[in-house]
Amino acid sequence: MTKVLLVLMVGLLFEAVGVVYLSKGLKQVGEVRAVSLAEITRVVKSGVANPRIRAGVFFEALFFACLLMLMARSDVSFIWPLTALGYLLTTLAAKFILAEDVSGLRWSGVLLIVVGAALVSWSEQAKPKPPAAAVSAATPTDPQ
Repeated sequence: MTKVLLVLMVGLLFEAVGVVYLSKGLKQVGEVRAVSLAEITRVVKSGVANPRIRAGVFFEALFFACLLMLMARSDVSFIWPLTALGYLLTTLAAKFILAEDVSGLRWSGVLLIVVGAALVSWSEQAKPKPPAAAVSAATPTDPQ
C-alpha cells in the first residue's frame, strides 16, 4: 500500500503542477470574447502555441499515467476518492504559486475533502485480508 500511496502522491504533484501551468497559460491566451468560429480558432491556436499550456497538458498526462497504473493495481473505489487529495495540493499551489486569495470557507471545504479521503484510505486498511493460502493459490507460479 505504501507504493500505491507514493505513486498517488507523485501523480497528484504532477496534477497540481499541470493546473498551475494551465492557469498561467490560459490567462496569457485570454478570454473568449465572442462565440464565433474566428474567436474559437484564435483561442485554440493561441492555446496550442502557448508553452505553459503545453507544459500543463504534459503534466496532466503524467498524472493520468500514474492514475492508470494505480487503477490497474488497486480497487477504483479506493483510488478514485484518494485523487481528491489533489484538491489540497492544487489549492496550496493556487495560494502560494498563483497568489490567489483562498478564503476560510474554501479551506474548510478542502479540509472536508481531505477527511473524506482519509476515511477511504482507512477503509482499505480495515478491509479483511484474504488467507495466505488463497493468495499463493491465486499467484501464478514461474514456469522455469
